[in-house]
Amino acid sequence: MAKLEARLYGEFEEVLDALETAVLHGSATATLEDHSDFLCSTARCAVRVYERYSALGSNRVSLQLTLFQAAGDDVLLSAITSGGSEAMFFKLNTFGEESFLATLEDVVRTYAMDNRP
Repeated sequence: MAKLEARLYGEFEEVLDALETAVLHGSATATLEDHSDFLCSTARCAVRVYERYSALGSNRVSLQLTLFQAAGDDVLLSAITSGGSEAMFFKLNTFGEESFLATLEDVVRTYAMDNRP
């Protein structure tokens, strides 16, 4: 399992679109498996589950992405990968998971809180 958490700055839909584009264009086999969107007063939450084939591990890995925004411009991101190992009791190979998560790095840098006007 690999995990990335970040506090981002920007318009919620724009950040979500950028993340989705990065994931889906980061691999020819990446697909959106399912999604949920929630709106409650001033809070917004988007949950996405992606999957792709990992050639190195000859298996599939998944990426769960949660984007949350309450009041203000702070957008919180939690992205967690899983799968990608063929071992029964412990993980031998997490390269596919880490590589899947890496597709988000440029978007996270672009919308990082350090880049606020």
